[in-house]
Amino acid sequence: MNRQITLAARPVGLPKESDFALVEEPIQKPGPGQVLVRTHWLSLDPYMRGRMSEARSYAKPTQVGEVMTGQAVGEVVDSGDGRFAAGELVVGQLGWQEYAVARGGALRKIDATLAPAQVYLHALGTTGLTAYFGLFDVGRPKPGDTVVVSGAAGAVGQIVGQLARIAGCRTVGLAGGPEKVADLRELYGYDVGIDYKADDVNAALKEACPRGVDIYFDNVGGALSETIFRRLAIGGRVAVCGQISQYNLTEPELAPRSLGLLIVVRARLEGFLVSDYAHRFEEGLTRLGGLLADGRLRYREDVTEGLEQAPRAFIGMLQGENRGKTLVKL
Repeated sequence: MNRQITLAARPVGLPKESDFALVEEPIQKPGPGQVLVRTHWLSLDPYMRGRMSEARSYAKPTQVGEVMTGQAVGEVVDSGDGRFAAGELVVGQLGWQEYAVARGGALRKIDATLAPAQVYLHALGTTGLTAYFGLFDVGRPKPGDTVVVSGAAGAVGQIVGQLARIAGCRTVGLAGGPEKVADLRELYGYDVGIDYKADDVNAALKEACPRGVDIYFDNVGGALSETIFRRLAIGGRVAVCGQISQYNLTEPELAPRSLGLLIVVRARLEGFLVSDYAHRFEEGLTRLGGLLADGRLRYREDVTEGLEQAPRAFIGMLQGENRGKTLVKL
C-alpha cells in the first residue's frame, strides 16, 4: 500500500493538522513512458500554502482530496521508460506520498556520489536555482553593492547571501531570533545579521547600509518590506521571491504603502518564478555544483522523519520554527 498525505480541507488562516489527511491506496504500476518511484526525501516549501488556496495564482490549486504537491527525491522501483532503470535516484514533483508514478520526462536523474541525495532538493535543486536566478538575473549585483535579504536564514535566503558575497557584495540578512541571526554570520557569512523580532529594524538598516540598499531580495513582504523600501539606494533593485508573512492572513496587510519611494530613487521592483528559467537550469546547477564542491556554499537542513509528520513540519515552517531547509525523511 502507498501512504499519502492529501488536502482534507482548505485552510482559513494558518493551516491546521486537521486540514490534512493520511490515506492509503494500492501502489500503482507504471505505464508506457512512466516511472514508479519510492520517495526517500520530501521538500516542504512556502509556495505549497498558496496551492492549498483557490485564490488566483501562477499554478492550479490542489483540490480537496488530492495528494499534496511537493518535490521529492526517490529511487526508481519500476520503469516503463527506457531512460530510467530500477535503483537509479531521481528528483521530481512527486507529492507527499511514499510511492509515485510520474512521467519520465518530468524526472531528473541525480548523482548521490557528488552530494547527499536530499541536497538536490535545496542547494542543488529549485531552492538553489531560485536564489541564483533571482539574485543574478533580477537583482543584477555589482561588486560593492549592498544586498539585503529577508528570510535570510531560510532555504533560499541562506544561498542568496553566500552568492552575493561571492559576487563581491556586502550582505545584510534579516531573520527571526538570535540562533538564526548567529547562523547568518557564522554559517552563511553575512556581514550583518538583524533580528527583526528584537531589533529596531529601521535603525539597524540605517547603520548597516549607510549608502542605502542596492538590492533587496524579498522573501517576506508586508511591513518588513515597507521598512526596507525606505532604505533603497538610487537605482535599487527589488527581487520579489516570496511573501511568507502574508500567506496565512485572512485579511491582506496594507503594506508596503510607500511605493512612491520607487519613483524617488528610480528603483525597479520585479517578481519572478524559477520555472521561467527552466531552459537555463543546467547553467545554474553547474555553477552551484562547482561552488558546493569547492566548499564555498554551505547549508543547514531541518529534518523531520516520517511522512505522517509532514503536516506538523509544514505548519512549523510557516511559523518560522525551522532553521534552514525543511525536509522530511521517509
